[in-house]
Amino acid sequence: MAADPFFEFLCRMGDNTLVLGHRVSEWCGTAPVLEEDIALANTALDLIGQTQMWLGLAGEVEGKGRSADDLAMLRDAWDFRNVLLTEQPNGDFGQTMMRQFLFDAWHVAMLDALTRSTDPRVAEIAAKAVKEASYHVERSGDTVIGLGDGTDESHRRMQAALDLLWPYVGELFVPDSVDDAMAEAGIAPDLTDLRAAYDDHLAKVMATATLTIPDSAFAHKGGKSGFRHSEHLGHMLTEMQWLQRAYPGATW
Repeated sequence: MAADPFFEFLCRMGDNTLVLGHRVSEWCGTAPVLEEDIALANTALDLIGQTQMWLGLAGEVEGKGRSADDLAMLRDAWDFRNVLLTEQPNGDFGQTMMRQFLFDAWHVAMLDALTRSTDPRVAEIAAKAVKEASYHVERSGDTVIGLGDGTDESHRRMQAALDLLWPYVGELFVPDSVDDAMAEAGIAPDLTDLRAAYDDHLAKVMATATLTIPDSAFAHKGGKSGFRHSEHLGHMLTEMQWLQRAYPGATW
């Protein structure tokens, strides 16, 4: 773990949006319909834009001259601090949208809390990002409802997606020493304080979508500490970082 919990926290926020943004961008040109292709591309752009702000600030806080691009493109998988949920494969369209909603519901709650951060730079970034995240969660929630309460086949696929991804939700709310330090400093909220509102939001959307939330408290962990990532992250980074790794310092 980095010596500075603040740097670690900023990397977590930036890595979440970077990894999920790249995952969503993989749909560009292959989404089921043109409107979804454009919508997913715009979501990816929003997330990458947020990454630029979070990792840019992380580079400043670290004080070693690393830019947002350096942190995104020149770290190895074990240096990434994203939660495991964000690196899971797209699967079918329903699985992608379920993953998006499960993250969005947490993201908008987290960003809203961060707008009241004691660090003005964090509060400023959050104030910008929460506007985009509010749209993201509305759209992904509506899509989950539409597919969950749709045909027998779409319902089956959405329930399967929820069952598959549910074990990755818990990591979003399990605090560690970095989270505790940020909460104590007033920079970020206590993660456990976000869970009740998240569960309430989730319950309403899933009920409308006629989907059953799994009755399990098991949670995969290790992503945000870098201790354990899934095998999927390394493969994704190989594609994402290839150009910069092959041609160091290349510019357009």
